[in-house]
Amino acid sequence: MRPIASFLSRPAATAVLCVRSLLNTAQTSRIGGRIYSTAVPDVKKISSTIPILEPPPGAVMPSREDRPLPVLFNSPEAALTRKQLRKRPGVLAIKKGMQSYFTADGRQIPVTVLVVDRVQATCNRTVAQNGYYAVEVGAGARNPRNLTKPELGHLTKLGIPPKAKLAQFRVKDESGLLPVGTNITVDFFQEGQFVDIKGTGKGKGFSGVMKRHGFHGLPASHGVSVAHRSAGSTGGSQDPGRVLKGKKMAGRMGGKSVTTQNIQVVKIFPEIGVMFVKGPVPGPKEAWVRVQDALKKEGVVAPIK
Repeated sequence: MRPIASFLSRPAATAVLCVRSLLNTAQTSRIGGRIYSTAVPDVKKISSTIPILEPPPGAVMPSREDRPLPVLFNSPEAALTRKQLRKRPGVLAIKKGMQSYFTADGRQIPVTVLVVDRVQATCNRTVAQNGYYAVEVGAGARNPRNLTKPELGHLTKLGIPPKAKLAQFRVKDESGLLPVGTNITVDFFQEGQFVDIKGTGKGKGFSGVMKRHGFHGLPASHGVSVAHRSAGSTGGSQDPGRVLKGKKMAGRMGGKSVTTQNIQVVKIFPEIGVMFVKGPVPGPKEAWVRVQDALKKEGVVAPIK
């Protein structure tokens, strides 16, 4: 219980109305000369006693026609301004495997070897023609007989030799575009900077729940017959009467696009077009990967640890 006299700290008129509303809607009792309430007060009646703020005299409210319209941010142009894009394109590289790299002070760093082979800017995409800014990059070499006629005609028209791999790199604005035919070497990056590498992970084929999702399996004791690695029960009984979507079950594992962020460039060999990056890179050996400036650490160059 709380004393009703506590309301008397308000202005006199408001306090009297609050006390009257409480006395009308609540059971009261007098203890030691003070009035107590044993029920919840009527909040609506109390709130009705609060004065309503009125606009100052002489103020003119704008009409609906004079009010400014809200700014819309659902246009394609506004979407480009919100999208997190890099300032410049990336390169296509071939993953050759992993090895150890020893620094001058004797520290061992596990690195992945990437080869940048004959990378060129083959085409530019602009907002006026395509609705976005991007640079198409080609890498490697390929027999012209193994290219489709549209691909061969596209490259021949630009005076670029047949490429083994083509990819687009989105950029923020027009300043990130490159002239067609520009050679992009491994010097595009520098030692100590951070990059994001995207590739297709290794395919594991059809895998069970223990390998795919880390299930513990059934007990390896008496009573389990040829079902030690099974998934067990996958659904309820009559309610819901079905297997819920997203249930972890056996299925194809791997073979999906994977991006590893904030990988540091350890060493660059411009004369042979090879770069060492710290740690693993998604994909098997001889796989193509996309290397770009790190989105979360763009422009950051740190000492190699």
